[in-house]
Amino acid sequence: MNNWNIPDWLEREVKDRDNICVYCRIEFGASKETRKSKATWEHIVNNAKIINQKNIARCCASCNSSKGNKNLSDWLESDYCKKRGINKDTVAEVVKKVLRTAEEGKI
Repeated sequence: MNNWNIPDWLEREVKDRDNICVYCRIEFGASKETRKSKATWEHIVNNAKIINQKNIARCCASCNSSKGNKNLSDWLESDYCKKRGINKDTVAEVVKKVLRTAEEGKI
């Protein structure tokens, strides 16, 4: 288990699934790692108690820093996202599922 209480099995599963940032889609592991290409752990819904494959993802340090503790749908309307073309249609499927669940009032 790591510092974020993500079990090893879940960490492996998410790393296999998220080879690119779930938000801006930049590829991780570039030959020269930059802040933008560095993978970080993300709670899509900002609740550290929700530790499952639906809420744990990997995103770049820039997106993670920008999102911070903001609500996902609010963050997607931010200038950061607008400038980078990040929206509900461009994010990874795991994020789209969270957005659909939120729209159904299940979050």
